[in-house]
Amino acid sequence: MPKLKLALLLLSTALLAPALRAQDAKPASAAAAPEVVLHTSLGDITLELYPDKAPKSVANFLQYVRDGFYAGTVFHRAIPGYLVQGGLYTRELQPKRTRPAIASEADNGLSNLRGTVAVARGADPNSGTSQFFFNLVDNRRLDFVGNQSGLTWGYAVFGKVIKGMDVVDKIAALPTRGIGPFAADVPNPLVVIESARVVGETAPVAAASTPAPAEPAAASRPAKRSARKPALGG
Repeated sequence: MPKLKLALLLLSTALLAPALRAQDAKPASAAAAPEVVLHTSLGDITLELYPDKAPKSVANFLQYVRDGFYAGTVFHRAIPGYLVQGGLYTRELQPKRTRPAIASEADNGLSNLRGTVAVARGADPNSGTSQFFFNLVDNRRLDFVGNQSGLTWGYAVFGKVIKGMDVVDKIAALPTRGIGPFAADVPNPLVVIESARVVGETAPVAAASTPAPAEPAAASRPAKRSARKPALGG
């Protein structure tokens, strides 16, 4: 009888082991988070994106990357202790033609913490297109509070810097000036995104830099340390 019990115990353990291993294993369908490398004139910045939390924002950003849209654009706004913004203007500080705006996903539970990247927009929460900004500090006042107005809606975080935050800090440390359509905050010298690519994919051919008044210069820009919610645009 003891031998029979031992044999049954060994058999049940052998049958149970594969099930336990399957439970501990990650789902086969779980895909790795996409990563994008921005090759800038000051160095590379690598981003990890959050398609599970911000699917529209991530898909929009990836399409611009795959289209070669960001090649030749500049970071046109840098405010130490606040943010660095880019994604629309050419070296001549002319806006490029963008695709239609996307719906805001600011209410996705993600916070504008240091190192995160978010969608820049105008006063309308659903006016984001190609522009994005890096948070240099924990900018919790840019988070979603409610849908009462554009001031309370906040800004949609869709990824974070996983390598090259020192490059972002270098951009923020540059002297700034007013030039072209901007009264201030333009890094001097201009920092150019020379190319952008999705890790694991073939680098895109740079899109033509076709200036167009797609977004007014006053749109999509956060105010400097105001007590009110900023508008992050041009």
